Amino acid sequence: MKDKIRRGVRRLAAGVLAAVMCVSCAFPALAETDPAEGPQISAPSALLMEAGTGTVIYEKNADEKRNPASVTKIMTLILIFDALQSGKISLSDEVTTSAHAKEMGGSQVFLEEGEVQTVETLIKCIVIASGNDASVAMAEYIGGDEGSFVKAMNERAAGLGMTNTKFVDCCGLTDSPEHVTTARDIALMSRELITKYPQIRNYSTIWMENITHVTKQGTKEFGLSNTNRLLKMATNFEVTGLKTGSTSIAKYCLSATANKDGIELIAAVMAAPDYKSRFADAVTLLNYGYANCRLYQDDAMPELPEIAVEGGNEDSVAAEYRDGFSWLSMHGEDLGSIEKELQIEEPVKAPIRKGDVLGYLVYRLGGEELGRVAVIAAEDVEKAKFTDYLVRLWEAFCP
Repeated sequence: MKDKIRRGVRRLAAGVLAAVMCVSCAFPALAETDPAEGPQISAPSALLMEAGTGTVIYEKNADEKRNPASVTKIMTLILIFDALQSGKISLSDEVTTSAHAKEMGGSQVFLEEGEVQTVETLIKCIVIASGNDASVAMAEYIGGDEGSFVKAMNERAAGLGMTNTKFVDCCGLTDSPEHVTTARDIALMSRELITKYPQIRNYSTIWMENITHVTKQGTKEFGLSNTNRLLKMATNFEVTGLKTGSTSIAKYCLSATANKDGIELIAAVMAAPDYKSRFADAVTLLNYGYANCRLYQDDAMPELPEIAVEGGNEDSVAAEYRDGFSWLSMHGEDLGSIEKELQIEEPVKAPIRKGDVLGYLVYRLGGEELGRVAVIAAEDVEKAKFTDYLVRLWEAFCP
């Protein structure tokens, strides 16, 4: 009798356990989750990065190669702004649309062959409306032809450390299996664009704007509408961009940038199942980042003294910092406890060239080094000649 009761109790317990497991499967939110796993998103590949430091906050299959669709245009925009910065082109330059550019399908602004638009207008067409025709028109204007421009895109990508990227075209319209990048590489090129060329926000935050087509058929207005729906979503952060992309092969991709309390985040999402999911995933990632991160920026770096020089035509050399310093806290660290130590071994030996490293400003928290900033020479100091020593003797004895 007792054995029957025990067996019955065991069967009842097993049934209860199975029921609990079934409920947990049906309603994942009720199941126990590990906070260390990070945010739950639907996209198979994603990465969250803090733009200032380049710190990766979260990643999911971030190095899987996938087609990026129109997110490709981020690199196209980098090359456009490179050309603007170098003086090769200007915003007011007039660009003539070729037959090849006109033939681009997919998302477009319907440029006609022979139609003339300014560089700035074409930038708006690329950033706001993701115009493939505008992208090719700019690629041809800068590179001479699209192929040469794409070669420059790949060279620029290599320079940024985008080791898993290869571009085949400048707009992402291709279905070539060779046209690939990763969530990590998307974040890298997004960071380059928004940190080196912050003026991109003047375009990536525009919701709607009209352009004017002037062709043989006459003059007509055309409305540009931003493909980045995050700009109109209610969030607790400021959306600053950046680029959407979708094709049947790539599915739904997005590089979303945002700012809150001086922290700029980049959420790269690839191959989301639908257009709503990519935006929802981006919001989830950005909320996770802002909930868990604080940025330390040293706005009061120690004043640098003149550094003593041995064997130079000058007794000392002026010094400066190569960069500023910032560090991303992700575990609630006490930022007020960060310590700074200036490490310079004097005297430094001549000759010294401007930019030579003379020492470091080291940052520590709890005894562990967070990072360091190089202290560099602000000027040249030549090695002393015999005549320099004679002059010094004369000045010493005959003041």
